[in-house]
Amino acid sequence: MALRTLSTFPSLPRRHITTRREPNLTVIYRNPTTSIVCKSIANSEPPVSLSERDGFAAAAPTPGERFLENQRAHEAQKVVKKEIKKEKKKKKEEIIARKVVDTSVSCCYGCGAPLQTSDVDSPGFVDLVTYELKKKHHQLRTMICGRCQLLSHGHMITAVGGNGGYPGGKQFVSADELREKLSHLRHEKALIVKLVDIVDFNGSFLARVRDLVGANPIILVITKIDLLPKGTDMNCIGDWVVEVTMRKKLNVLSVHLTSSKSLDGVSGVASEIQKEKKGRDVYILGAANVGKSAFINALLKTMAERDPVAAAAQKYKPIQSAVPGTTLGPIQINAFLGGEKLYDTPGVHLHHRQAAVVHSDDLPALAPQNRLRGQSFDISTLPTQSSSSPKGESLNGYTFFWGGLVRIDILKALPETCFTFYGPKALEIHAVPTKTATAFYEKELGVLLTPPSGKNQMQEWKGLQSHRLLQIEINDAKRPASDVAISGLGWISIEPIRKTRGTEPRDLNEAEHEIHICVSVPKPVEVFLRPTLPIGTSGTEWYQYRELTDKEEEVRPKWYF
Repeated sequence: MALRTLSTFPSLPRRHITTRREPNLTVIYRNPTTSIVCKSIANSEPPVSLSERDGFAAAAPTPGERFLENQRAHEAQKVVKKEIKKEKKKKKEEIIARKVVDTSVSCCYGCGAPLQTSDVDSPGFVDLVTYELKKKHHQLRTMICGRCQLLSHGHMITAVGGNGGYPGGKQFVSADELREKLSHLRHEKALIVKLVDIVDFNGSFLARVRDLVGANPIILVITKIDLLPKGTDMNCIGDWVVEVTMRKKLNVLSVHLTSSKSLDGVSGVASEIQKEKKGRDVYILGAANVGKSAFINALLKTMAERDPVAAAAQKYKPIQSAVPGTTLGPIQINAFLGGEKLYDTPGVHLHHRQAAVVHSDDLPALAPQNRLRGQSFDISTLPTQSSSSPKGESLNGYTFFWGGLVRIDILKALPETCFTFYGPKALEIHAVPTKTATAFYEKELGVLLTPPSGKNQMQEWKGLQSHRLLQIEINDAKRPASDVAISGLGWISIEPIRKTRGTEPRDLNEAEHEIHICVSVPKPVEVFLRPTLPIGTSGTEWYQYRELTDKEEEVRPKWYF
């Protein structure tokens, strides 16, 4: 075979060189001072570049190198994802912070409405000269608006309309807008203090409160216990409230029976808040006119004895008013030494309460001012002089009117059955035969049957359009059968056989184990059938405590007074 070409390589540095073995290439190792001779054969592979022949080309990655490279890429991807997640969380927190309190806008410390100087009749209005002076001295947070000044002097000025708002007065904020201001609570870590009115327990409970607060823990505060009849045993009331609350399946830490007027039970709530807040802000939540502002004032007064921050916060307190919807925005209060904030929130307006259907002028008539005293009616108290009165020893065929807001037709009752009404004294109760009830209502509406009262209210009144038939089962003749609660008004306790001194209730026959009544109310108002609230001295006698299992004892919230 003929020799075609000869190649001479220059001298290389003194080191070991590893080259790749090619099928038609002969590599000769020699001393650095000598030349390397390569012989190329005909029909061989194309010439190899200098770098490849010298061993400087990149070798194929080994499995270990590929594994390390994949690991580095995976770690880099995790870092990028973490940064993106952190950025999203930051943006979300900024949005929530803007929703909670807009520090760029100064608000009235009485109602939380943004301060403005343009519309005299709107919430938040202040005089321009006063506004500029306060702004110059950085004192805008000490201003109260004109509406709050009128409310503090007893004027009934409504500012909320629609879906639980009111048909009378000027309406500048919708009930839905106020609910939207509470929507951020489900996204942040907070301690919720939820208020419920004992006089309107079912109507003010906020059954769907979980939609507002998410998984945040709740301290349940029962207000206005000073309105319960004399002789009421708070042990029975506390157990009754816990029993009803357990059926709601809420994350309730504890239950407190309180009175903002007498300060009963408020110190226990203050201690529980200090124990459970754990660096979180505290929000006072409840239905409109449940007494949030009054409770906050009582809480600050109680805390001021030991906390100088709470004492200073008393100077600028939320306004108290009988008008549901006094608070129109979240009011931030610096009440804790640790730096956490206390918030008075706008009341949740509920369309199913009586306050949503009456005129603003009639709102004070729905609010009890003193202890409740039940008005009882049985066959011995009803008028029988009229020829149209039902014959026989029974309530069957009679109708009760509770003001102009509620009508109760007795369809089936026992001869000894007694109906006791608990509610505001301003609403009188009238009993008439059912045959003449409709004519009596049309004639006396706005006269004997008030509210509604006044010509304007009468023109807007739509009547008792909602009717509910109730069949109340009697399990024990020695105990009240049930309560019929009217949302936003009060309740009616039904005793199958009224107990008199020195006598025991008789045994019932098979046909006497049910009471039938028909309750008529304005269309949006709801009627609740519930276990009887054990009030008065008689409540202590018949109330029975349920035996609890060990598991129930562990999960059952404790109550305090």
